[in-house]
Amino acid sequence: MAASTDSDLDISASIAGILSEEHSPEHLQVLKKFTAALRDKEYRDAVEEEAFSSLLKVLSRLRDELLAVSCDDQDLRSVALQLQLTAECFRAQRNACVQSTRNQSLLRELGFIDVSLKHMSFLQTTESRDGIFEPLRCGIQFLGNMSVGNQTCKDDIWQQSFPNLLLQLLSVDDEKAVSYASMVLHTCLDEAKVEELSDPQNIHLALKVMELCRTQPDLDWTVLIATQYFLKSSALVESMYSGMSHHERVTLLELLSAQLQEEDSEECGIPSNVARFLATSFQEGCGAVLTLATGSASSDEVLQEALTVISLLDVLCEMTSDHRQFMFLQDHPDLLGTTVELLRQVHAIGKASKNIFSAAQSFSFSGDGDPASQSPVISFKAHLIRLIGNLCYSNTDNQNKVRDLEGIPLILDNCNIDSNNPFISQWAIFTIRNLLEHNTQNQEQIAALERRGTADYSALRELGFLVEERDGSLLLKTVRKDS
Repeated sequence: MAASTDSDLDISASIAGILSEEHSPEHLQVLKKFTAALRDKEYRDAVEEEAFSSLLKVLSRLRDELLAVSCDDQDLRSVALQLQLTAECFRAQRNACVQSTRNQSLLRELGFIDVSLKHMSFLQTTESRDGIFEPLRCGIQFLGNMSVGNQTCKDDIWQQSFPNLLLQLLSVDDEKAVSYASMVLHTCLDEAKVEELSDPQNIHLALKVMELCRTQPDLDWTVLIATQYFLKSSALVESMYSGMSHHERVTLLELLSAQLQEEDSEECGIPSNVARFLATSFQEGCGAVLTLATGSASSDEVLQEALTVISLLDVLCEMTSDHRQFMFLQDHPDLLGTTVELLRQVHAIGKASKNIFSAAQSFSFSGDGDPASQSPVISFKAHLIRLIGNLCYSNTDNQNKVRDLEGIPLILDNCNIDSNNPFISQWAIFTIRNLLEHNTQNQEQIAALERRGTADYSALRELGFLVEERDGSLLLKTVRKDS
């Protein structure tokens, strides 16, 4: 143990000696020796406060020197050694905090968080990019290790970096630095801090995270931030959605949809108010899809607005499928009526002339030359029918409402195979099944219907119904499925 203590004193003295000398490559070696020694847990737990105090003084001196160079409009390449020394200081701090609550608390009490954050704030704002990324990366890693498992450190880092510095670090033109900054943000977040993000003056930080989800989809930390924290706050979701472009809204909705499709997602954490907000947003904006029939898909803004509506529909379909916590959407005002009416308009437009909503029989799998495979409204009509079916499941009032809206013949007219709407006939049959279940009036209406188009009524047999044609009318009978 005596040898370890002597080594500790030797390193402490060497670090202190840096303060009284001009910077040299030997100083870099001193810091590297300290960094390497801190990898050892026994050394890490025994290092004296004096060594850290000297390190903090070195870091502060380096910041002052770099700031002076910047004020004199000199190129930071002239202080390349100072940048290397800065990176090594951050490395030593990073290593000191590994699995050491004692060192986390000690460095916090000495003021390392404040000095380090000011240092990083200067580095990321300097116009020169030569040599700054290495110290930035190491500094952000230090913040990450400082905050792991230490709530006091998390709160201090948050208080001193939120929201502007965190936003700046997430905007650095370096993928590794952004990844490390995302990790720090994820580590510091909790329910109360997420609510702070929803304030108008702070929302830009949340929007930056969502932008990174879209532009850097392989960056796991931002996706975790969105799914584990953002999507669980109705206030934040509404604030973000209001401040997003349509392109960004699609990314948010895709993350919501993926979260809903996760296994064991019965309690997915998405608040009921988020579902209500999305349902209302769908109702208010759904007409944008109809503009695609005029060829407006060539306008990116119009296309993105329509894609937002399509993504909203996808999320609503998922929410009302095997998610009991969202079945209150069956009673959401006018959601069912809006969906039936939109289906009617889309269906009518598609039949009136050849356009993006017209049914097609193109089943080529060649890929590039298949226009159907590139259509932005693939499965849109099918999903409208699916949502109607979900909203009518075991709900007599909604079953009756669809009948009153003359939705049953409309759905039956969509039992044909359509390459622009894969599985539309299956979704139509599913929806008819939900409309007929325990509803004699709906069963009687189907039995009395005159033929409207060519529909594959035989598929009803799989659901326990048989449709017979007699004198141009249809009769509905119940049959055993295995008969």
